[in-house]
Amino acid sequence: MKKKILKKSVCASLCFGLVISSLSGTTGLFRTASPVSVSANEEMAHDPSRDVQKDGVGNPFNYGERNTPENGTDEEIRAINHKMTVQEVKYCLYKEIDEHWDLIRVRFGQDNREMVYALFLGLGTRESTLGGNGDGADIETAHSEGFGVSSAHAYGTMQTAVTAFLDCNPTFMKEDDVPEMFQYSLTHANFYDAVISNHMGIRKCIHFIRSAIVDYNLEGYQIVRGALKAFNTGWANYTGEDDGYYKNYPDEIISLARWYYEEGHLYDNVFTWTNDEKVSKYRQGNVWEWWGDGVPSLAEISTEPQPPVSETPEPDSTLKGDVNLDGKIDVTDLSVLSLTLADKKELSPQAKINADVTGDSNVNLADLATLRQFLSKIITAFP
Repeated sequence: MKKKILKKSVCASLCFGLVISSLSGTTGLFRTASPVSVSANEEMAHDPSRDVQKDGVGNPFNYGERNTPENGTDEEIRAINHKMTVQEVKYCLYKEIDEHWDLIRVRFGQDNREMVYALFLGLGTRESTLGGNGDGADIETAHSEGFGVSSAHAYGTMQTAVTAFLDCNPTFMKEDDVPEMFQYSLTHANFYDAVISNHMGIRKCIHFIRSAIVDYNLEGYQIVRGALKAFNTGWANYTGEDDGYYKNYPDEIISLARWYYEEGHLYDNVFTWTNDEKVSKYRQGNVWEWWGDGVPSLAEISTEPQPPVSETPEPDSTLKGDVNLDGKIDVTDLSVLSLTLADKKELSPQAKINADVTGDSNVNLADLATLRQFLSKIITAFP
């Protein structure tokens, strides 16, 4: 008999007392949301002159298809994810949203890219508080029985469960109906990688959007609402307005999402948490009215899913800043250098040469700061 997914959500230690409001059941046309505001351009990691709605944020932290080395140990992989700031966690989500925007826009029925950013910040907050407790993307739940044994075993910003992955326990319900997005196999290196976890979490949501439409004939915003409920419970069916699954999960997510959007916290290090009192005003009335009246659709998307390219590290790489010797400079190099300076990782001779981005023949905190400035595009070249 197939096992139903039942995943206990992560509540941040900062949580206040329960603050819940019910939906009013209002129907009809929804209003158009106002453009997002950001209090200061310097809070953004991306170029503020970009047309985000058209082009996305542009991956300013240079995330690749992985955030961590494919051959790293669980400890090394999780240590890299653990060091991510709240802002890095946010942009790591945006990278995957931008990469699959055409698909997400159609499936979620939402053309406003920043509102979709906010929705996933709401989901990431409901599950992990976006690393705001100092964990980065390094959050794991329901793992006590062993790796992949429990259908609730989950990891990352969105707490993506093992059920999302290919080759997981065959008794779990399959999530193989999203052909537009590559489905990673369940391995330690894939499961514990922050970028892959986000990829599979988005894919999981789309799987349940399809279920809400095909299996339960939901319409309008109830499709997205039902899909989010299913992300937590395994079932996208409608169960009534008084059901706690809605109030405590999808309705809380959309309220948190609106807070990020309306308060201008899409691009900074500011975060909220589940049942945070400062979000109370966004929990009033029909909380989904904010989302708009777009229609989620299963219309065909022309893009084909592409498997990730497996890159073999080049021992003779002489690229300044390429600390992990994979031929490119990205956030993984920053993480490896940070671990090195914390005496948790030894660099090869060539890696030490590449890590000396200041050119003073030493590898120290100055190199870490300079590399961070380079990746954040504060500087465009090393000294």
